Amino acid sequence: MTVSMEEKTIVDQVTLTIENYVATVVIDRQHVLNAVDGTAQARLNEIWSQIEADPDVRAVVITGAGTRAFCVGADMSASAVDKTGLQYWAELDPNGFGGLSLRTSLDIPVIARVNGYALGGGMEMVLGADIVVAADSARFGLTEPRVGRLALDGGIHQLVRRVPYTQAMGMLLTGRKAEAAEMQSMGLVNEVVPAEELDAAVQRWVDQILACAPSSVRAVKQMVSRTSHLSAAEARGLRLPALMAALDSEDSAEGVLAFQEKRPPVWPGR
Repeated sequence: MTVSMEEKTIVDQVTLTIENYVATVVIDRQHVLNAVDGTAQARLNEIWSQIEADPDVRAVVITGAGTRAFCVGADMSASAVDKTGLQYWAELDPNGFGGLSLRTSLDIPVIARVNGYALGGGMEMVLGADIVVAADSARFGLTEPRVGRLALDGGIHQLVRRVPYTQAMGMLLTGRKAEAAEMQSMGLVNEVVPAEELDAAVQRWVDQILACAPSSVRAVKQMVSRTSHLSAAEARGLRLPALMAALDSEDSAEGVLAFQEKRPPVWPGR
């Protein structure tokens, strides 16, 4: 049974649409290349909390409006930049930039649809995603050192853990921008396509996620995000909530039955 739900909220130029199990989050502040100010940061945190609480959401796509930028980080034109580095550091959001870069409670796969510049905090949001699909015109970078700042919302620590050390340091110590193809060669980007094919590429990834049992996908995400500090043997022994739910789920029974009956599964989602 296919359930279709649509919801759209526009607050502070951040939009949320939920349709056919997929949430789409769009930062729409094109006048500042989708940079995030304090109000947008708060709204993004609200959106992630809403998605976490919605059992019908099975995948999330986050992107920036327009064609020029995914997100270029903090809004340097906002009053928040009047804070000193120490003041900013003392008030760091525990969920990271955009409420996403360090968020560990979101057990739903997040696809970053990178349509343009992903710089500073925008790059940190990319590092908080699970799958990254980029237009060939996209550019990535933790450019904070070029304006006397630091990537304090996980950028420094995550990049050096996600790509080879010398590649990460080559970006962190120079603040340079890298093309999408280079980031794919480092292993940070899953797929690079021409800009006009970006939506179709993202949809292919979404479709593959939706083909899997929702309870299994949630368990995988939770097992990965909450055990990174453990060895594989230690992680296997944790009885995480999503894992236990998946092992005794209707999805599990449906998957086996569909296989035996040689038909596509219809996932109950529980």
